[in-house]
Formats: sequence, C-alpha cells, structure tokens
Amino acid sequence: MGEEKILNHKIYEEPGKKRPVGLIIITFVLALCLGALIFLYFNQKTEMIEMEKVLTDEKDSLANELSFLMFQYDTLKTNNDSLNAKLEAEQNKIKSLLTIQASNAQKIRLYKKELATLRKVMKSYIVQIDSLNTKNIQLTAENIEVRKKLQETREINVELSQIKKDLSSKVEMASVILAKNILATPINTKGKERYRIERIDKIRVCFTLRENPVVEAGEKVVYLRIARPDELILADSPDNLFEFEDERIVYSAIRTVEYLNQDIDMCIYWNNNGDLIPGNYTAFLYLEGNNIGSTTFLLK
Repeated sequence: MGEEKILNHKIYEEPGKKRPVGLIIITFVLALCLGALIFLYFNQKTEMIEMEKVLTDEKDSLANELSFLMFQYDTLKTNNDSLNAKLEAEQNKIKSLLTIQASNAQKIRLYKKELATLRKVMKSYIVQIDSLNTKNIQLTAENIEVRKKLQETREINVELSQIKKDLSSKVEMASVILAKNILATPINTKGKERYRIERIDKIRVCFTLRENPVVEAGEKVVYLRIARPDELILADSPDNLFEFEDERIVYSAIRTVEYLNQDIDMCIYWNNNGDLIPGNYTAFLYLEGNNIGSTTFLLK
C-alpha cells in the first residue's frame, strides 16, 4: 500500500517537471522576436532619418536652383513689355514653388518636374531675346546708317542752300546798276567850285551809271543823300522819303533818267538852304533799293 502511493506520486510529478523547459523556450523565442522588432524599429528609424536628411538636402538644393533660376529670369528683362509680362509670370511660379514645404518624395518629384519645365521655358525665352537683340542690333545699325545719311543730306542741303544764297546774291549783285566816277563839287551861282560855306550855292554830284545788260531798260529814279559831319541828312523837306532796306528814309535830291543798259553820265544838284557847316561830308547814291556808290568832300 505504501509503495503504491509512492509510485502514484512519482507519476503525478512527471508532468510538472516538463513545464519549466517549455516556458524557457517560449520566453526565448519571444525575446528573439522582440529583439528583432527592436532592431527593425531602430534600423527603420535610422533609414527614415537618413531619408529625411536626403529629402531635406535635395529640397534645399532644388530651392537654391529655383532661386538661381529666379535671378536668371531677372537678367532676361528687356524693353519688350509683352515678353517682360511672360517672364514675370514664370517668376511668380518660382515664388509659389519656393513656398511649398516639400517633406516627401512626391513633392520633391513635383519640384524637379516644375524646375525642368521652368528651365525649358527659360531656354525658349533666351532664344526669343537673342533674336530680339539681333534684330535690335540690326535696327541700331540701320538707324545709325539712316542718321548718317540724314546728316549727309542735311549737310548737302545746307551746302545747296548756301550755294543758292550765293547765287541769289550774285544774281542780285548782277542786277544792280552801279555808279562810277562819283564826284561831289560845291559850286557858286556861276557854277564855279567853291569850298567856303558862305560862297556855296549848290552841291553838284556827278557820276556815271554803269552799263548792265542784265537789268531791264527803262526809266530809273536815282536818290541823293548828303550827310553833314554830324550825320544830319541835308533835306529840303521831311516828306522827301524813299524805301531802303524795309525803311523809309529821307533824301536830299532826286533825278529820273532813261536807262538804256549803257553807261550814262548824269548829275544831281542840291540847293544850299543854309544848313551847311564846316567839315567832311558824304554823298550817297541809291537806285532801286540799293546803295550804288558814295563819295566824300570837305567844306570850310
């Protein structure tokens, strides 16, 4: 009876002895799994940190490229308002991209795609601007040539105007009847020369109207002006006036003559009215608005 109890006790105790081994195995397996999970977690975290750093670096690099691209667009500004508006629109796109907080690969890809597009667009604008610059250079060269020709034309016109003026002046001079051999002589009542004022009755001015085939023949009026030493013009009346250089001036004496395009000798007389004073006098002759000659004489 006693042996049977002991045997039963042994049989009952066998299963209890196996349980610690199973628990140890399970615990060991769980520990391995936990270790693997911890390793995977830290490994993935490290990779995520590295990936985040790569993405951040790439984002910064792209941002720098966009900023430089913005600067390049600035350098493309031209005098063409339409083209400048397009360039400004592209710069606004760059500003919008720079505000995006790229935190994942998808946004980075968007960055890269837009950057590539912007570069492509910029290249097309560079081609347009180069074309415009080439045209501007051509136009500038053409403008310089046009201005040069215009200046040459102006110089030719000035030269032609001067030639015309010179020719007109020569024609005018050629159409003037000049006087030669002008002689002013104070005479007394008997027609003899006298230079003392109290003995002078008249002043006679004799001259020759020169031959001029260019001038139209016909009746000509010759005006005489005698200037005293004090430059007062001797005149019988203040109403004795004629036109000279757009002014009406007084004359001392007048004579009309028939001119036949040949030398013609003639004299004009001024009657002493008591206005004579001692000194040097000048006698001027005028015909058809021109001063045709002068001479001087002395009275005592």
